Amino acid sequence: MAKHVKRLYRVSEKESVIGGVCAGLGDYFDLDPVLVRLIWVFVTLFSMGLGILAYVLAWIIIPRK
Repeated sequence: MAKHVKRLYRVSEKESVIGGVCAGLGDYFDLDPVLVRLIWVFVTLFSMGLGILAYVLAWIIIPRK
């Protein structure tokens, strides 16, 4: 039996706003990318900008689809 492995990718440039990280996370967790972006903005605001560093790191680490 082959088990389907879910992989995390950044979404292509035509479906992304900046780097495709939030759209990729939305695709991975079956969520609307707008919801993921809103959550990311709130995390960034309440963590004094730490979300920006996390986004840049995710942009570097997560491969493009």
